[in-house]
Amino acid sequence: MLNLDIDARGVAFVTLNRPEVHNAFDERLIAELTRTFIELEANDAVRLAVIAGEGKSFCAGGDLNWMRSMKNFSREENIADSERLSDMYATIDGFSKPLLCIVHGAALGGGSGLAAVCDFVIASEDAKFGFTETRLGILPAVIGPYAIRKIGLSNARAYFISGMPITAECAKEMGLAHRIVPRAELEQARDGLILEFLKAAPGAARKAKALIRTIATPAVDVTKETIDAIVDARISAEGQEGMDALLTGRNAAWMP
Repeated sequence: MLNLDIDARGVAFVTLNRPEVHNAFDERLIAELTRTFIELEANDAVRLAVIAGEGKSFCAGGDLNWMRSMKNFSREENIADSERLSDMYATIDGFSKPLLCIVHGAALGGGSGLAAVCDFVIASEDAKFGFTETRLGILPAVIGPYAIRKIGLSNARAYFISGMPITAECAKEMGLAHRIVPRAELEQARDGLILEFLKAAPGAARKAKALIRTIATPAVDVTKETIDAIVDARISAEGQEGMDALLTGRNAAWMP
C-alpha cells in the first residue's frame, strides 16, 4: 500500500501504492502514512521526503467503500476513525524536514489535502485537483485548515462550496501547486528540485520551516470542529447518496 525508499543522500521517497483505486485512502493506508512520517521524522539520516503515487493518479482522496461503511459505525467509532485521518494530516503537516509532492492524474479531495501539507508541489500538465467533497454530499473538513492556508479564503469559497475541478494551471495560480511540467518531465523536474532543496543547510531548513509554522499557526485549534463536521457528513443522507451515486455510475439526486 505504501513503498518507502531512502537513498544515500537522505532523500526518502514515499510512494502511495493502491493504483487499482487511484491511491485512495482507507484505514490501512492512513495508518501506514502516519507511521512512515513518524519514523522519517525520527530518522536523523533523512534530510527531505518526496511523496508521489503509483499508477494513473496521485491520490483520489478517501476510498468510497471505506467511507460508505461508516454508516454502520457508532458515532464514537466514526469519531475515532476521523481522528486517525486528522492525525495523519497533522503528522505530515508537522514533518520538520522539507516535503516535496509530485502530482499526476487525479489529486482530489484528500489528495488535494495531501498537496496542501507539502512544502513544494510539482504537477503534471494533465493533473486534476479539486475539493470535490460537496459533490459527494460530504465536506472538505479535516483538510480544510491546511487547504485554506494554501489557497486563501476567496479560493476556498469558490472551490469548497462548488466542488468544481481545478486544473493544474489554476492550482498553481492559487498556490496549491508551485510548478507545472509535462508528465514526461515529472521525474527530471523532481530530481532537479531535490538538488535545490539539498543545497539548504539541514538545520537551517528545519528552523525556517518551524519559523513559518510559528508565524502562520492560527490561535484557535479547530481540530474537534473539523472532525465533527466530517463524521456528520459521512453518515448523512446526502453523504451516503453521493458516494453511492459515484460508485454506481449515476448522478446524485440533487444533480441537474
